[in-house]
Amino acid sequence: MHPDLEKLLEAGRITPAIAERLDEVSPGRFRLHKALGAGKVIAWDLPSKKVTIDFEKADGRQMDLQFAVQKTAALDSSDFRARKVEEMETLKELAKSDPVELVIHLIDSHGGSMTIDALEKDLSGAVIPEGQFKKWWESTKRALRDSKRVIVPGRRTEELSLRSGDLSPAEALIADFKEARDLKAKAKALEAIAGDASLFRSEPAVLKEVLDDIEGSAKREVRVKLGGVLEVLSLRDQLVRSIKSLELEDDSIRLPNLLLAEEARLKEELGALPTARQRALFEVFPEAFGERWIEVITEVFDNVSSRGVAEIAKLLHEKDESTALVEHLKLSLARRSLEADALIWVCRERHGMAAEVFGAEVGSAILNLLEADHLADGPRKTTRLQTLLSDDKKLIGDIVRTMAGNEARNFGRRLLECPVFSELDRKSLMARVIKARPDTGELVSGERKKKEDEALVVSWESLERKKAELDDLIRSRIPQNTKDIAIARSYGDLRENFEYKSAKDMQKVLMRRKSELEKEIDRARGTDFKGGDAAAVNIGTVATLRNAAGETVTYTVLGAWDSDPDKQIVSYLSETGASLLGKAPGDEVEIRDHGDDQMKTWTVESIVPYQS
Repeated sequence: MHPDLEKLLEAGRITPAIAERLDEVSPGRFRLHKALGAGKVIAWDLPSKKVTIDFEKADGRQMDLQFAVQKTAALDSSDFRARKVEEMETLKELAKSDPVELVIHLIDSHGGSMTIDALEKDLSGAVIPEGQFKKWWESTKRALRDSKRVIVPGRRTEELSLRSGDLSPAEALIADFKEARDLKAKAKALEAIAGDASLFRSEPAVLKEVLDDIEGSAKREVRVKLGGVLEVLSLRDQLVRSIKSLELEDDSIRLPNLLLAEEARLKEELGALPTARQRALFEVFPEAFGERWIEVITEVFDNVSSRGVAEIAKLLHEKDESTALVEHLKLSLARRSLEADALIWVCRERHGMAAEVFGAEVGSAILNLLEADHLADGPRKTTRLQTLLSDDKKLIGDIVRTMAGNEARNFGRRLLECPVFSELDRKSLMARVIKARPDTGELVSGERKKKEDEALVVSWESLERKKAELDDLIRSRIPQNTKDIAIARSYGDLRENFEYKSAKDMQKVLMRRKSELEKEIDRARGTDFKGGDAAAVNIGTVATLRNAAGETVTYTVLGAWDSDPDKQIVSYLSETGASLLGKAPGDEVEIRDHGDDQMKTWTVESIVPYQS
């Protein structure tokens, strides 16, 4: 106890309990303040009830004695934060010579666990020079994982934690696996074991329990978590290949057999897996599907994620099967079955593996997919494709340079009518079209401006749908997005905060959509299409067409938002609708066949008013 307190205690001026409490803020003691950080008591004046503390962020701060007791916490002199006050140079040297020991000491001072953000806050600008922390942390993180003394999370918002006990590196890896409670955690722990397989080559028997656990988890989860099961089985097989003396039981689930049995579910499950796992699984396809493997893997190509698309293409190229991929792409483009990620890969590889298929059909497929996704209910699936079209400055030019004159003009017209893009984006994209194909310049003349100012003819039903969508945006989706941004911001470190970036991106999408809807609704004029003039094709008429082969097709031309391809209902603003307007019986009209994307000639046979 401090001598000043012993004197007061002997004189009976304070009680033992008060003396013990005051001793915690006596000169030489360390305290922790929430805002000012750690500090050391350098002096006190008991008669005036004042204490002076040198804090990290404020030297010589004088406080009321009672305030100091209540608002600061005691720190042991060995605590990392206390050492920062008096041993800063020692800690700086430790950061260079033994960063693992430094971090372990810091985590221990925080009770055995802390987030990476909290660790950076304690070190950056003090122990580690500001601006150098990121580079220092990357090397230290690898050293921590190698030491096996600290559990290092994959995300900054998760906590670093000390391992309990004095475990060897191999024992620590096994302990991590045993602590894993779900397939995702098991896969992460198993990947670490497989990465350090050399630790187990002399004692492979210790992995028997790991293999048994994987087998049990796979059998329990295969119906509901196929993707996770495929991932852990792929890692299991990698581990078995690394240790020759390690073998699977005869009744173990075999990866090729599982792939074959779950063929129908592969497209939806594989896309979410890490790239390395996808590649490892694709390499098993020949064994799993035999002569059918190329057919199966190209079906997956149409629907898997962008990472999977690239890995499939690489695998086929390495196995000299690029021709099969090219033929599949040609057929898929004709069928309009390529999804956004596959189209993104085709565009990025237009000067490489996809050069043979890149052309007018790709441009048409992109616009078709963007428009269909825009009209569909649910979350957008083509945002990355739309971004690529805008960000890749040469893509539009490369597309239209492959087109004939009419094709280029039709593509430009569709681009101008595409509801996905904002007005500014349309102008920017159209400028690229005109730069590559000057003959399309008339599309952005004053006539286009006049058309934009005209009212939109729409059905009452479609107008109500637009109003309902706008109301939902204003009342529900935008407020919810605002809450999502606030929640994501609370996670900290906006530089690596995926949730925050995602919520902010969604905010841009929602606000752009709100602006579009407000403009469209303002221009809209509702109608029931009664009394349509059937002397020629007009809005609210049904036209029957016949081609040279005697085949007939019927189109109903309705409002701007009334397209229904399955029922042959087209908007008067669509490419087909615009081609038909004003045509009388006996007139010829060219209409795009969406089966093969070719323009075909039809003759208008009859026109009748639309009956709702």
